[in-house]
Amino acid sequence: MLPNSPLFKRSAAALAAAIVIGGAGFAQAADDTRAALVPGGPHPYFAAWADAAKAAAEKFGVQAEYQVPPAWELSQQNEMIESLVAQGFNAFLVFPGDASGTNATLGELKDFDIPSAVLAGCTEAPTPALFCLGTDVYNSAYLGTKELISALGGKGKIAHFTGFLVDPNTQLRIEAVQKAADEADGVEVIQVIADIDAPEPADEKINAFLAAQGDNVDGIVTTAWVPAVVAATSLRNLGDKRIKMVGIDHDEVVLQAIKDGFVHGTMLQNPYGQGFIGVYAMDLVRDGCTMKDDAPWQTTAQTDRFIDSGTAFVGADAVDNYQEAMVKVTDEIMADFKDKYMNCPN
Repeated sequence: MLPNSPLFKRSAAALAAAIVIGGAGFAQAADDTRAALVPGGPHPYFAAWADAAKAAAEKFGVQAEYQVPPAWELSQQNEMIESLVAQGFNAFLVFPGDASGTNATLGELKDFDIPSAVLAGCTEAPTPALFCLGTDVYNSAYLGTKELISALGGKGKIAHFTGFLVDPNTQLRIEAVQKAADEADGVEVIQVIADIDAPEPADEKINAFLAAQGDNVDGIVTTAWVPAVVAATSLRNLGDKRIKMVGIDHDEVVLQAIKDGFVHGTMLQNPYGQGFIGVYAMDLVRDGCTMKDDAPWQTTAQTDRFIDSGTAFVGADAVDNYQEAMVKVTDEIMADFKDKYMNCPN
């Protein structure tokens, strides 16, 4: 049965490790927690996971490593996970390369008593993931659009630049921006440009839009990292402070554009807190804790075991101390995470 498992079928090293360990399961192959944080592919948002892994390893006395697949392809993420299993990693924190397809891989990890959770994006229920810890992306996009509408005085035409269509968060963000616009009299979303969370497509499509319709748009909301950076840069290059923009995340280009008046503000996320808290939770699970069924889970469109890692709007008045908002949220979650979400042996 084990050699036929799809998770291991392509990796000779993994298969050899499986044969040696046998029916005991990989989770018993190591005495200590070895947690891997694996995003769907290369992206600047996840760089904070690397810092979180190092900090968590030092804080909790575990091994935690950030490993990035070479491209945004589910097969490459799966191959990386199976390689890490072969190396003895026994807990996984994953951004789903596919909201549905990633469940198969997490299910095979569960079959070998390897716990997993998903960070920054959720897999579709039912899922083997113990929980989903991430930004409430619908709420973040909704609040960001509300901030933009307020900056516009409640009226105007806006454009929405967002991320990969394979990202389970993208459609939620599109719906949230539209809802905020629909609630305001005199606000219209005149363009949604998606699948541009990479430099080349973002640069090409955003600048083409501004060249063609810049005079016809009053506001821009971006709900993915790279479009935020490109849009902020484009507005600076145009010298345009008439168009109001609310971005996302904490790239230095966006933060400086806020200081200089080219961007109204940005919606912060908390990737560092996701990684740090995720490693902490996996270590507790490896020590015998289980997740509480009656914990105060949030329910989203994809999962009924969601934990909000926090979001906050930062404008020019607070941009110099933006880190404080997310440090505060992380500390608040950590303070009672074990008691709130877990049953642990005495």
